[in-house]
Amino acid sequence: MTNVVAREEIWAMVRAERAALADDLAELDEQQWKAPTLCGQWTVEEVVAHLTATARIGRLRWLRSVIGARFDFDKHNARRLAECRGATPAETLELFRASIHSTVAPSGHTPAWLGEVVVHAQDIRRPLGLSSAPGIAAATEVARFYAARDFTVASRSAIDGLRLEATDGPFAAGTGPLVSGTTIALTMVMAGRAAYCEDLSGPGLATLRERIAR
Repeated sequence: MTNVVAREEIWAMVRAERAALADDLAELDEQQWKAPTLCGQWTVEEVVAHLTATARIGRLRWLRSVIGARFDFDKHNARRLAECRGATPAETLELFRASIHSTVAPSGHTPAWLGEVVVHAQDIRRPLGLSSAPGIAAATEVARFYAARDFTVASRSAIDGLRLEATDGPFAAGTGPLVSGTTIALTMVMAGRAAYCEDLSGPGLATLRERIAR
């Protein structure tokens, strides 16, 4: 049986993961702030500004913003990101630090907003070679959410007909050919980050890799 984690506990995880990321960011030099990430064309600084924006926008403001962008989500994200990007990386980091304790979100899907910081933190850390990683409990909550539904990414569809099992925690989902690896690697692949396929193994990996590549 899957343990149900209270919303307050999930928000505590959000705060912890934001704080851990902020500590990592404090050690970056100017060139690292400009470095590419696993998140499309966004640099490290742009991903951080996006995380701040997500922590500042509630449901009604999110809806107004999306309507104002004529349901162009790239435009919506770019506008909100620009609001939360400072004149310097140091200012961008301070804006992010100020959002650590926020419980504002565009919807009540709390694990999804934990997923925002868990996934985007790794979008930043992996290309920079940073060794920090989210806690197992946080990654497990996000993995369970992604395995159960397609939300902002087609995570549930990507693993249809496959069995996922974490090697470092309790996460497991689905039936079919096995894909195994760390909880964070399984989470990141469900989020569409193909680079993390290198950290997985099993007879179902080729199918999963092909789906992510699409």
